[in-house]
Amino acid sequence: MRVTVLGCGRWGSFLSWYANKIGHEVMLWGREESKNYQNIVHNRTNEYLRLPQDIRLTNGIVDAIQFSDIIFIAISAQELRGFAKQLNSMEIANKTFVLCMKGLEMESGKRLSQVFIEEIHSSVNLAIWVGPGHVQDFVQDIPNCMVIDSDNVNTTKLLVDSLGSETIRFYYGQDLLGNEIGAAAKNVIGIAAGMLDGLGYASLKGALMARGTKEIARLVKTMGGNELTIYGLGHLGDYEATVFSKHSHNRRFGEALVKKETFEKLAEGAATVKALLRLSTKYDVDLPICEAVDSVISEGNDPKEQLIKLFMRPVKFESI
Repeated sequence: MRVTVLGCGRWGSFLSWYANKIGHEVMLWGREESKNYQNIVHNRTNEYLRLPQDIRLTNGIVDAIQFSDIIFIAISAQELRGFAKQLNSMEIANKTFVLCMKGLEMESGKRLSQVFIEEIHSSVNLAIWVGPGHVQDFVQDIPNCMVIDSDNVNTTKLLVDSLGSETIRFYYGQDLLGNEIGAAAKNVIGIAAGMLDGLGYASLKGALMARGTKEIARLVKTMGGNELTIYGLGHLGDYEATVFSKHSHNRRFGEALVKKETFEKLAEGAATVKALLRLSTKYDVDLPICEAVDSVISEGNDPKEQLIKLFMRPVKFESI
């Protein structure tokens, strides 16, 4: 089938490479002024991969939308609302959009599927693609498992059947809310893990993972989702790739923050933590890990003091 990918950063370029690898006809769109796009146009490569010559490149958004009925979006989560508004002026009725970002809208706390549907006036199909995996591993054919989720089971089935391979085994998601919250929240846990690495407290990652899953599961349940979703691929299953991996932008961001080093790549968790704290207030759910991470990022509080206070809180009569 034909596939369009909107966004040519690390994940967008991989989606193009992967869809082409498994036999689909692919067009990759990027903004003309984007350094990522210009680099791919001139060299057909970036620091992660080389794009085959038969992948079409364009900076024309209308051409990209018209090219196919399956459209992956891989841009910054915080840019999605404005981008969706732009799509409204085009012929998009009945197309299938797949959101391939892991985040929440910082200003509202809304899930990305909510943001997209609020702004799109045409009848479209919508799905999300979440779960563990790094471009650096996939391009070496190191396999992993991921999740496609949608409110429409036929959309989920179409995508799973069309995109699965020996490199990526897809599972059917059955809780859009839980998978979106979980996928976004794991980036915050990743930042906390990076802070522990920077402090030399990696031994506390076990406690972080145990408490992180419970904290986010409690939120998802209160919001009306399935708390067990948090223990699946969208959240807990993504911890290896986020909490431990050298490739994780969020973990590296947290480590750099503690060491007072510069880290210039996108770490979605820095915005997501703000959104989660909005949800914490709205649903009256305590999110102590998120509070600790935000206090370091936004208020400049001492990371060692905040994390020690977090893990050495008074004992309660409940499991970790």
